[in-house]
Amino acid sequence: MNGWGIVRGMWVTFRHFADTYLEDIRRGRRRYRTAEGIEQRRRSDVRGIVTVQYPEEKLPVPEEFRYLPFLVYDEGPNGEQNLRCTACGICAKACPPQCIWIVRGSDPVTGKPITAPAEFSIDIDICMNCGFCAEYCPFDAIKMDHDYEIASVNRTQQHIFNKQRLMRPASYYASIRPTNAAREEAARSAKASKKPAAEGSTN
Repeated sequence: MNGWGIVRGMWVTFRHFADTYLEDIRRGRRRYRTAEGIEQRRRSDVRGIVTVQYPEEKLPVPEEFRYLPFLVYDEGPNGEQNLRCTACGICAKACPPQCIWIVRGSDPVTGKPITAPAEFSIDIDICMNCGFCAEYCPFDAIKMDHDYEIASVNRTQQHIFNKQRLMRPASYYASIRPTNAAREEAARSAKASKKPAAEGSTN
């Protein structure tokens, strides 16, 4: 009544404003543009203004953060890139906005289809970052990236990601999602160890 609500609201704003300078005096410039300062401002008991000065400062994203899909390949002993994708098309069928296009490769000698994509494209402007493609892939060949800085001014050339632009090594996936990568690798190793035993029991 009589404008006291506005006064109390402005007092809260002023208190946060003042707390910002008090925190600066107490902690010094360490609270800005350093990993320590960013982590301190992410705490629930932080006082003052907690704005992050992007792009000079960037909040670390959680491991389960997902943005655009990418194709995983395993690095061979001679530097070859063994793409896990078999061009089965499950990811394209599961994609809600239908932004994935796959062309199956063929043997250059016989012309018969092979289990590898000749082309793999994603329209990132249509992608809704749902992660269904990664969830339904039976070969762990497609995963969700953490890279969200992809703005450009040329949609036709920069926003249609082809196979080469989508490819990332398995080591990159392990670096951004270490927990998931370790769990999947353990499951893959367990499955591989059981296979010879099963084959030996049938002979």
